[in-house]
Formats: sequence, structure tokens, C-alpha cells
Amino acid sequence: MKIIFNRQSVSEAVAPLMCAVSGKSTLSAVEGILMEASEDGVCVMTTFDLEKGMRISVEAQVEEAGSAIINAQKFVQTLRVMEGDFVTLTVSDNLQACITSGKSNHKMNAMSASDYPDIPRLVTEDGFTIGQSVLKNMLSKVMYAMASNDQRPVLNGCYFQVSASELLAVSCDSYKMAKCIVKTDIENGNENQSEVDFSFIVPTKTVNELFKLLKDDERENVRIYMSRKNIVFNIGNLIFFSRLIEGQYIDYDRILLNHHHIFANVNRETLISALERAALVTEEKVAGSVRSHVKLEFEDGVLKISAISTLGSTYDELDVVQEGGNILIAFNNRFLLDSLRASDAEVVKLSMTSAHTSINIEPVEEDGERSELFMLLPVRMKE
Repeated sequence: MKIIFNRQSVSEAVAPLMCAVSGKSTLSAVEGILMEASEDGVCVMTTFDLEKGMRISVEAQVEEAGSAIINAQKFVQTLRVMEGDFVTLTVSDNLQACITSGKSNHKMNAMSASDYPDIPRLVTEDGFTIGQSVLKNMLSKVMYAMASNDQRPVLNGCYFQVSASELLAVSCDSYKMAKCIVKTDIENGNENQSEVDFSFIVPTKTVNELFKLLKDDERENVRIYMSRKNIVFNIGNLIFFSRLIEGQYIDYDRILLNHHHIFANVNRETLISALERAALVTEEKVAGSVRSHVKLEFEDGVLKISAISTLGSTYDELDVVQEGGNILIAFNNRFLLDSLRASDAEVVKLSMTSAHTSINIEPVEEDGERSELFMLLPVRMKE
């Protein structure tokens, strides 16, 4: 195999591939990039860590077609230090790889392409198309609440429910929950497919990487294919695929309390600023110390924010529009900040019942195209 790449083009193509390179597997093949060069001047590069994978096609001058596995880290490092505009990759029959640029060359061992693990089917009969900006905006609202090491596997990801006119995303861990619904036209992926009706759970790591790949451009779409165990995202010239989490998602509507009787409307940015000041006290960096909570006391239209720790103390007051009685409630400050930052509303409504039950955070002004709700459990205050 012999391929001549534009060094800048191949470097840009390899960068996103690195998210699916394994560094801990006993299978050395998944530490590499599967290179498949065809005579039509295209090199297809694939990485796959057995949970998620990435594939991209790069235009190149293919002088000798073939395939091989090249160690990903070494390939990237070599591209970085080469100085020429073009890079030549040659793999001999005895699997010796040579990367040449100008008068510089670097040799390394390659592996046979037959050693690469089987990847999932990248095109299936089931699927749909949605705008990249729509999906990225939804992810920005729910991904903060995904668990990563929960004993309940279904919580270690984001739950999606898709219909022809609506997309729902929910994430939840032991302390917080985020729910977002967007009304949008979702295109059917197959003319033989009767209707759009899917539900699936995408792992946390996959969601985090997907968010980085999606664009804010409203004109760009993402094509999504699904099978029982896997999901595939076609994003421009990138194909990103992942396993799905199997299992029944929790009954999230049962967790949400809808009978609160204390309400407060507050400017979101003003509250975030006050909590960021409180974070100077609550975010203790000393090893072995416990992060202190932030107390919110709603009293007759005034929100009093306070926190005390070994680092000192803080106090703030904000004007709010309050309904119902007064209440003193405490939260993990970082979790509360994350919940508020996930919204983009100017004014949010905080719905509460007691110091021991969950709080709901939602926009005051309703959006006909989108609804969002954030739930957070309080922490027990020290006497």
C-alpha cells in the first residue's frame, strides 16, 4: 500500500478519529487506525474502541491500493513533526510502515487489516434525519445530568424518544434530571419505513463526543441509523457509530413532582452570578475536605444566598417574584449552577415544596417549539 496525503488535510481528518482510539484494551488492533486505500483516490480511515467508532474518507493520491492498521498515537505524532506539505505512507508486504515527508522518514510496525475487529453495520433500514443545530441544542440542555458510573446502566447515558414531529431527550443521575422536548419535522429515513417511532439510550461518552462533532449551522443535517444494539450518525463526511445501552429507561415522569406550592421567578444570569460568587467558598480544593452546600432562603420576595466552609463565608441578596410561603433549602452549588446554565431563558421559575423534596427549574415564558425542565434534589442541612 502506498498513499500520498496532503499533510494538513490528513492531520485535520485524523484529529476527530482519536476519540475512538482505545488506550487500555488488550487488543492492540483497536489502538490503531484502519487504513483502506482504493484505486479511486480515496483512503477510508476507521477507529473503533469496541464501544464507539469513527470513520472518515480522505482524498489522496493512491499509488498502490491496500489496507493496514497503523498505530494511531504514533501516526498523529509523526504527522505533527513532519515539515513538508505532503506525506507519503507506505506499507510493505511484511507490514513495515514508512512515513516520508521531504527528506524525513519515520518507520514503524503495522498490523494486518484482517486483525481489526468487526464494526457494526453503518447503514440500516431504520433511521431518521434531523437538523444538527436542533440536536446539538438539545444535548447542551441534558448532557450535564447524565451519569457515568451509576449502578443502573440505563442512567449512564441519554434517553431519546423520536416521533415524526417531536424529539424528546432525558438524562438523570442520582441527584438531578434534565428533560427537553423539541417540536420539529423529522424526516423518515426509509421509504419502506411506515413511520418515525424510536426510543433508545446513547452512552454518556458517545453523547459527549457527538456534541463536539455537531455544528450550529441550521442548514446542516445529521442522518441517524439504528439497529437493536447500535446507532450510527452521518455528519458530513464523518460517520460516528456507537453501541446503545440495552434496558428499559426509568419512568422519569413519576420522579417529577408537579404539586409544588412555593414558586419564585428569578433572573437566571443574576442568580448564576451570585452562585459563582458562592462557589469561591463552596468549592473547597483541600484534599479530604467535603464541599459545603449553598443555602437559599426565600423570604417575602427576597432570595438570601449564603454558604460557610473552611475557606470563609459568603452572603448575597436578590429580588425575586415569590408566591406561596417562605422556605430555606440547600443544594450542591455545582449541581445547581449546572442546572441553571443548561437553560437559556432570561427568567426561570423555581418550584418548591419543602427543604427535603426536589425542586423544578423551568423557563417562565413558554416556547411553543420547545419545552425544558430541570429537576434537582436538595441536600440535608447541618443543624
